[in-house]
Order: sequence, then C-alpha cells, then structure tokens
Amino acid sequence: MMRYREEKEAKKEAFRKYLESSGVVDSLTKVLVSLYEQNDKPSSAIDFIQQKLGGPTVSEYEKLQAELSDLRIKYNELLAAHQETCKKVDELKNPRNMAPTKETSDGEGSNDSLYE
Repeated sequence: MMRYREEKEAKKEAFRKYLESSGVVDSLTKVLVSLYEQNDKPSSAIDFIQQKLGGPTVSEYEKLQAELSDLRIKYNELLAAHQETCKKVDELKNPRNMAPTKETSDGEGSNDSLYE
C-alpha cells in the first residue's frame, strides 16, 4: 500500500514539474492574478480566462465548428468531383479499357470522334 502512494506522489511531482517547465503554471498564475485585480469582475470567469490565454469565445468556437463542418462537406464534394474527373481522363487515355459500343464492336466506328 505504501509503494502505491509513493508511485502516485512521484507521478504528481513529475506532472507538476512538467507544468512548471513548460510555462503553464506561470501563464495560469498571470491570468488568475489579472482576474483577481479586475475591479469589475467579468460575468464569466471562464470566458475571461479563455480570452486571456488566447482561446476563442464560445460563440467564436461555435462559428468555427460550423465553418469546419461546411468545409468538410465542400472537401468531400470536391474530392468526389476530382475522382470522377480522373476516371474520365483515364478512360480517354485508355479507350480500349472502356466497354465496346455497337459501332466499335462491328468495326464501323473509329476513335476519331474522340478528338473532334
């Protein structure tokens, strides 16, 4: 049981050192001091902290999420169009891979119509 506590304390200490060395503790301290020193306390401490740390507000975040969703839809549409275009280019480059039509199977048709 003692060994478990020692391991747990060692993990906590390592995490604390990590936060200190990466500047997280200093940044949070500065933001919290700034909040403390505000004469008129903001209605939302979380929004204040996010703003001071450079994060988007809730409305900005929602707007960015909607934009991301729209861009994903547009990306998928463009990807599908690109794949279809590549398929058509491959068919034009390799006409023998296409299914034969009645004209080409009878030997009457020619591939000249592709270039008109």
